[in-house]
Parts: sequence; C-alpha cells; structure tokens
Amino acid sequence: MNQHSSVLKLCTTALFAALAYIAFTFLKISIPTPAGYTAFHLGNTFCILAALLLGGVPGGIAGAIGMGIGDILDPFYITVAPKTIILKLGIGIITGLVAHKCFHINQLEGKKLTKAVILSTSAGMVFNCIAEPLFGYFYTAYILGAQQKAAAALAAWNAVTTLTNAILAVIISTLLYLAIRPRLKNNGTLQKLSPKE
Repeated sequence: MNQHSSVLKLCTTALFAALAYIAFTFLKISIPTPAGYTAFHLGNTFCILAALLLGGVPGGIAGAIGMGIGDILDPFYITVAPKTIILKLGIGIITGLVAHKCFHINQLEGKKLTKAVILSTSAGMVFNCIAEPLFGYFYTAYILGAQQKAAAALAAWNAVTTLTNAILAVIISTLLYLAIRPRLKNNGTLQKLSPKE
C-alpha cells in the first residue's frame, strides 16, 4: 500500500468515526431503565459501512472511536464506554471478515454482491444482538456493581433496542454501500480503500 492510499484510508476511517459519533449521539432515543440507559440509534450503520469499505479492523476502530467518544461525552453513558468500545470493534471485525475474507465482496456484482453484503452486515449485527445483552449484563452487574435484577432488566431492554438497531443498521448500511460502491469503483477509490482479498 503506498503512502497516498494509507493517508486516504486513515482519513476515511476518521470520517466514519465522526459519522458514527454523529449518528450515535444525535440520532438517538434514550430509554432509562433501573440499571442505566439503553437507546435506539443509528451509530452501528457507519461502523458496518466502514467495515464494508475499509475492512474489519478499520471499520471496528471507526465505530469504537465514534461511539466510544459519544459515550464518554454523555453523562448518562460514560460508565459503559469500555463496553461500547469492545462491542463496536467486534461488529466491525466480524462484518469485515465475512465481507472480505469469506465473500470477497470487491470481486462480486449484481445479486451475488447484494446477498453477500446483506449476509456480512447481518453477521456483524447477529454478533451484537448476542453480545450486547450478555456482555452488558455481566458488565453492569459485576463491573458497575448494579443489582442482578436491575442488570437483568437493562439486558432485556438492551436486547429489544439492539435488535431494532441491528435491523436498521443492516438495511441502511446495505443500501448506502450499494449506492456509493459503483462511484467509488469507477474512480478507483474502492481499490485504494479496500483490504486485499
């Protein structure tokens, strides 16, 4: 990878971190529970989109930074920032791994591409739908010291919001990727951004 491509990838990762932060912070509906807050948000969309374009690790880093900063700057969510950073990194890595190592999406077109993108984004979100409530329960109960009933109530609410967020993220990130990919491919940017498959 030449220096120009490295700088482009770094700048694009930073752009997606900013987009994840904006979507996570300003396109959010917070829900109070006995053990803390959960939320409907669109931040995962840009974590996934970054993983599709840049690869799993840069996509995960973009999501972790953007949504991690969102948690750190919000007094209601600051205590769960470490959990957010770990989970968003996982979403990106899994999405990118499935997209680029299993399906090789840069080599696909048409219906095969659409199917691969949907399955890749779904893989990242299935991970999040399982990990968010489970990891969230243990994090809230054992690290933050909340009562187990309160932690269980928060985990139940997290399961609902996480599933809703996942469905929205799969739909929106898939549509965005399929819309911008042809332009990026035609001008050579896709090749510079994407990991080697």
